[in-house]
Order: sequence, then C-alpha cells, then structure tokens
Amino acid sequence: MVELIGDERLDYLLAEKNMRIIQSPSVFSFSLDAVLLSRFVYVPIQKGNLLDLCSGNGVIPLFLSLRTKGKITGVEIQERLYGMAIRSIEYNGLSDRIQMIHGDIKEMPNVLGYGKYDVVTCNPPYFITPSHEEINENEHLAIARHEILCTLEDAVKASSHLVRQGGKVAFVHRSGRLIDIITLMRKYRLEPKRLQFIYPKKGKEANTLLIEATKDGKPDLKILPPLTVYQDNDEYTVEMRKILYGE
Repeated sequence: MVELIGDERLDYLLAEKNMRIIQSPSVFSFSLDAVLLSRFVYVPIQKGNLLDLCSGNGVIPLFLSLRTKGKITGVEIQERLYGMAIRSIEYNGLSDRIQMIHGDIKEMPNVLGYGKYDVVTCNPPYFITPSHEEINENEHLAIARHEILCTLEDAVKASSHLVRQGGKVAFVHRSGRLIDIITLMRKYRLEPKRLQFIYPKKGKEANTLLIEATKDGKPDLKILPPLTVYQDNDEYTVEMRKILYGE
C-alpha cells in the first residue's frame, strides 16, 4: 500500500506495466506534454546518468525508467510534489534507479556538479508571471505554471551547466517561446539539433514544441514531421496512440 494525503489518488501511468503515479487535482497532475518529452528525448539504453529538472510528481523520471537502464535523478522545488514523487518511485519499486532531490534547479550545478549528466530534460513553467490579480490562488499550480521560482533562462542555464560536453538537453514548451528558447540555448552553448511541433488537431496552429540540443554541438537543426494529437472526433491520432500505448 501507499500513503495518500488529502485528495491524492493513485493513477495508472501505464496499465500494462502496472506502473502507477500519485496525483492530486489541487496540487499537481501531469499533462500530455510530460509524456511527449519522455518519448522524444534521446536516452542511452544500457547505462548513463540522466537528470530531469522541474520534475513535479516524478512523471518524467518514471517514464524514462522504461527506456533506459541508466541512473535517473529528478529535481523538484515544491516539497509537496517532491514527496509525491518519492512515494510514487517507492511504490513502483524504482528507488534503486531513480532518486529525487528537493531543491532549486538554479543551485543544482553546485550541488550535483558541472557536466555530470549525459541527458537533461526539463518541462519548465510555461508562462511569464502575471500580475498579482491574475495569478492562480493555488500556490502549487501557480508555481508549476508561471515563472515564479524559475524562469526559462534559469532552466536553460542550469541544464547547460549540468550536462556534459556532447550531451543532450531536451525541453517541452509552448511554441510561442521558440525564439526565446533557441536564443537562450545558444547563449549557454546548447546547439538545437531536433525540433518537433505539436498540433492539437489538423488545421490548427501548433501550441507545443519539443526541442533537443547538444552541448557545444555543430549547427544542424532537423525539423521533424509534425505530430497531431487529436482526430476530428476528439480521439487520439494513430501517431499519438503509438506514443501512448505502443499500438
């Protein structure tokens, strides 16, 4: 059994593997973006050190554990979310492969060391902090969504310091921040190498992007085929079903 606090629930992450994750509608529930990033990023299969920043309830480290036998570390600044991640990792019997750190990503290069990781992933807060009147009254949700404790530049800078030369850094973000992301990546010696736009439906504008960069890599950006999430009947597309269920 696993301890659940307040309105927490134990949801299936992948039913066929009996993998579950602790979620809470009032604290944190992962989105499709986390799934897409965990499937998009390059990972070493047999070994390696992987790091996930802004981990929330540990969803990306859990998904990555299905793709690699390497060691995975997650970093989360909110203590409640960190606790949820720890309990989910323990429930799935992955404490020997995944560790969580409760801390600020801006401090992680000094805590974990510079250039120690083969892969760094990040699903950062998407939105610039609005005025006090506009911000979500729920502190947990506000911090997860807005750049209150962590800006995009903070995330890119930390990722660059933590990844080894030639290592991979992958982000998921809103497509409207593409220029900001590329500008910041190049500022911190991360050369974008793979880019994919995510469309909610055919004929709609892209609302999400996946981007992977190499530390001190040579310029050569590949634009991958677009990925559409839903069909007109609101069911997942064939491509999305392959990503989500392996069909």
